Amino acid sequence: MSKQVDVVIIGAGFGGLYALHKIRQLGLKCQVLEAGDDIGGTWQWNSYPGARCDVESFQYSYSFDEDLEQEWEWRERYAAQPEILAYLRHVAQRYQLLRDVCCNSRVESAVYDEGASLWTVKTADQHYHCRFLVSAVGCLSTPNMPGIPGLDEFRGQLLHTGQWPREGVDLTGKRVGVIGTGSSGVQVISDIAGQVDQLYVFQRTPHWVAMAGNRPLGEDEKRTVKNNYRKMRAFMQQSLLGMNVAPGAKSALEVSDDERWQTYEKAWELGGPALLMSYNDLLVNMEANKTAAAFMKAKIREIVKDPAIAEALIPDEDTYPLGGRRMVQDDNYYATFNRDNVTLVDTLKHPITAITRRGINTGSGDYDLDVIIIATGFDAVTGTLKKIDIRGRDGLSIQDKWQEGPLTYLGVAMAGFPNLFMVTGPGSPSVLSNMVLSVEQHVDWIADAIAWMVRHGHVSMEASESAETNWADKVVEAARPTVLFNTRSWYHGSNIAGKPKRFLAYLGGVGPYRAECDAEQDAGYPGFQVN
Repeated sequence: MSKQVDVVIIGAGFGGLYALHKIRQLGLKCQVLEAGDDIGGTWQWNSYPGARCDVESFQYSYSFDEDLEQEWEWRERYAAQPEILAYLRHVAQRYQLLRDVCCNSRVESAVYDEGASLWTVKTADQHYHCRFLVSAVGCLSTPNMPGIPGLDEFRGQLLHTGQWPREGVDLTGKRVGVIGTGSSGVQVISDIAGQVDQLYVFQRTPHWVAMAGNRPLGEDEKRTVKNNYRKMRAFMQQSLLGMNVAPGAKSALEVSDDERWQTYEKAWELGGPALLMSYNDLLVNMEANKTAAAFMKAKIREIVKDPAIAEALIPDEDTYPLGGRRMVQDDNYYATFNRDNVTLVDTLKHPITAITRRGINTGSGDYDLDVIIIATGFDAVTGTLKKIDIRGRDGLSIQDKWQEGPLTYLGVAMAGFPNLFMVTGPGSPSVLSNMVLSVEQHVDWIADAIAWMVRHGHVSMEASESAETNWADKVVEAARPTVLFNTRSWYHGSNIAGKPKRFLAYLGGVGPYRAECDAEQDAGYPGFQVN
């Protein structure tokens, strides 16, 4: 079967739903294709126990409709997965989006026809022809399975946090092993420890875990935020991370030890990104960074009763400086290791050798398990797009285009792929920002570009190669001074074997990035080839 539309949007998460709402207002016929059986994107797939956002609820929400802001009631400072999914379902119903969303429709290929200036997008049972193709596949949507021998041999239940069963899983009284201690691993470990009979945490490399400071939201707090939403949103749009927080005015090295320690204590109690934002040089000066790492070490040793376990939970601050990898947030993680039914297995000292029918083997022994939970993250930012057979001019595939790492202009477009736009693509602030704010900014920019093309009678629009190259240099220049640049992490693709290593996000700040995008638009798109 074949269907003609103006715009095909891939993905029905925050990005795809807003793209549908925004672009539909241009009078264009849109079709959203979603691989899952429901809307929600990452918040539909990641329904594991303890799944929760690490950006405050009021900030991790749409800003395009002031009535929506005022009417929706968030329950907690950091919303849990069910609440975020309920919010997205409410948005879809409120703006009548579902009629243009087709679930269970995984995009297999998208091929550009230069003669017709159209994309042909194929799913298993449908072909779509469209002028514009918008990717809203998300940055963390392709789970990474570790290359451990014997994964298929295990006769218990094998789960990945990024593909959690919709019906849920009863872990009561089970012997459970969790592999991975990144954000999803930390959350699931804290949540299930009181439910399972025995929990084995297979830690590959320790992460720094800051307090989240989660709590129910009081009515006075809700009222205050809603009364000041416009001011808060304006600040977020010009901030470093797209959040209502800014780095401190001072260097960590220009204050006394006592003052600095008190500042870190206050930040710890406040929770969230406060610790990393305490001073203006924690992400760019290793000496300053180590003062915050020393504070974190003291906190871990204070909370974890067994000194040997505490030391095993502390990262090497030279290899993994604070904030060099994603800063994980959780209120109970370290205390979980004081429980009698929780065992930390340090796989740096005792590597996993195989998964067997009965459980996990390491150099130090065998662990019989009923359930294994894989929490090893994602093929981030580029993985999902590269799984689709996308071909632009002259049959150029995205796999060949990105053979040595992703090349984009502003993270929104590519040379050789006319009328293909990416929401929070590689080279944009994306995963190093408040994703919902970045989603809105990208969708607004894309919608304006499409409207400009239609208004001026243009057929196609694609980034120029020189604009791509210059932007790639700017992405590197922005990241190089920071502790993130030389830290092994998924920000570089280091968690995926064979993946080209290139810093995947723009670290120059959400505000400066918006200025770059606005300047491109205001100047009539000089970084694009327009026909």
